[in-house]
Amino acid sequence: MKRQPDDLLGAHVSTQGGVAEAPARGAAIGATAIQVFTKTPNQWREPTLGDAAIAAFRSSLAASGIRAVVSHDSYLINLASPDETLRERSVAAFTGELVRCRALGIPWVVSHPGNYIDDRADGLARNARGYAQCLAAVPGEVGLLIEGTAGAGTALGSTFEELRALRDALPTGVQARVGFCLDTAHLHAAGYDVATALEEVWEQFEREVGLTHLKCLHLNDSKGGLGSRLDRHQWIGEGTIGPEPFRRIMRDPRLAPVIKIIETPKGDDPIRHDRRMLRRLRAYARGGRPNGRTAQTVGRA
Repeated sequence: MKRQPDDLLGAHVSTQGGVAEAPARGAAIGATAIQVFTKTPNQWREPTLGDAAIAAFRSSLAASGIRAVVSHDSYLINLASPDETLRERSVAAFTGELVRCRALGIPWVVSHPGNYIDDRADGLARNARGYAQCLAAVPGEVGLLIEGTAGAGTALGSTFEELRALRDALPTGVQARVGFCLDTAHLHAAGYDVATALEEVWEQFEREVGLTHLKCLHLNDSKGGLGSRLDRHQWIGEGTIGPEPFRRIMRDPRLAPVIKIIETPKGDDPIRHDRRMLRRLRAYARGGRPNGRTAQTVGRA
């Protein structure tokens, strides 16, 4: 029997056909961790998970060998909005996400901070109140991972200072359930130089937030340039970030317990592309080149 990799590395996988299908899809690409949507991310409709669906997911997960699962919330949610109707709808949707994850045994929900639209400070306060309201409504162990954004438009959360401020604004009673997810492509787009000054980025995050609060990393190369605010993902080592930062991330013992998820392009063959990205990252972790190829050809491995 082939030995499973000793890491927490995987991809965002489809839940088409039901959330119970996701663990097997993760296993098929060689993942040890997966990210899922528990509902259609671009619709408000809230699904109801019955006991059979919950049991099927838990059974499938146990059989898959997947060691870590995170959920990603809906794209429609905007807890920072000045529009009271949208904000109330967003609170209901995010609360529903926490409820589903608690039932499924998924410990973390990754959430983009909202768009403030009018005033940044007011938007941050609204966003924090929304998170606090939802976490209070769903007690238990399921937690929130606030994801750093690329900073386009009026999006909150593109700076470490703002990420820390969102958590600091929450009641102390729920702060223990709140951590962070960073995305390499978002960091790059927001102006953090992960391509040539990665250690300085980690040092800044440690000063402002604390690496102990980093629970998940989205590993994506970028089609946009440094500081471009452009959130467009590229295959690992083939974008404007390049391979070296990903080698360093994969070999960094401080980041070994951090769940690592790729959200790289699926192309016309999601299984093949996800497999090759995970193979590439594991080759980086070993210190070798994918398929034994040279540095000049690694971009096509």
